[in-house]
Amino acid sequence: MKKKTNELNYLTTNENAQYFECGYSCDNALFLKLGSDKFFITDSRYSLEAQKILKDASVVQSGDLITSVCEILNKTSIKTLIYDPTQITVSAFHKLKDLLKNSIELFPKPYFHQYLRILKTEDEIKKIKKSQKLNKDAYDRFADFVNRSGKSLSEKELYYHAQQFLTSYGEYDLSFEPILGVNENAAKPHALPSKKDKLKRGDLLLFDAGIKYKHYCSDRTRTAFFHKEGIDFSKKQKFKNNEIQKIYDIVLKAQEKTIELLRSGMSGAEIDGIARGVIEKSGYGKYFIHSTGHGIGLDIHELPFISRSSEIVIEDNMVFSIEPGIYIPDHYGVRIEDLVVVKNGKAQII
Repeated sequence: MKKKTNELNYLTTNENAQYFECGYSCDNALFLKLGSDKFFITDSRYSLEAQKILKDASVVQSGDLITSVCEILNKTSIKTLIYDPTQITVSAFHKLKDLLKNSIELFPKPYFHQYLRILKTEDEIKKIKKSQKLNKDAYDRFADFVNRSGKSLSEKELYYHAQQFLTSYGEYDLSFEPILGVNENAAKPHALPSKKDKLKRGDLLLFDAGIKYKHYCSDRTRTAFFHKEGIDFSKKQKFKNNEIQKIYDIVLKAQEKTIELLRSGMSGAEIDGIARGVIEKSGYGKYFIHSTGHGIGLDIHELPFISRSSEIVIEDNMVFSIEPGIYIPDHYGVRIEDLVVVKNGKAQII
């Protein structure tokens, strides 16, 4: 169950937290919540638009956001204010300390707002599903393009065209900059596209991409073989190279087994252990060099994290990725990623 927030007092600079709270955000604002009272403090560039959009928050126009926050707080009787120390600068923190009444304690709580929205509402899940569907459609259009004209295009050129399909030529924002790697460049989990590496028949292509729909992110990774009939981004892939096929099948088994066996009540570490166990048992454990997954919503990476160190207990309505991988330096890399939502204690692929 989502934590009730109307009794909490907190301050955030994060745009996604702002949007979650009041349906509007900008790149220079502080959002202050004092019980059920909300304050959106921003400068004159954004204040008029904020006033037109916001219905349940007071818009404060200010040339000095920290000073304005302190003026509001010093008129209250609150004792504690939560803030995220990963967001606020040292200089802003010291200014807060200097201007606030001594009776108000600043309480650091990293990623506190992600904890508040870790369980998704049905409306949020619907938006993530729509985002992922649009993402999948873009994958199909990109595959069609590669089959028509992708031969001998460089990673850089493919990257450029992929962005056009993902955004529907500017209609949607990207969740993150796409990751696209051919053969040995795919061995870098977050590879940068190369101008010299060109895609040709018989190559492996790793493609990791996502878009935003109404601010909510999607994320998907496929590793595909560019055979003579073309390329597709299904999970059924047949490689000519037996070693690549073996690694691909191991990664696919790790991903599908994790999705099948994960349950609410498990920790992120326990779920990570399912995927990692399959890959380690196959002898490739040292080549699985990142975590199994991450939460997704307004942020592309949010809680819960599915990693070896994650103690977060999984509950229904959590949404996260499952994306094991094996990366053989200077040769090739394989990653397969889907998003899941936990319903009735089990994972459903979005």
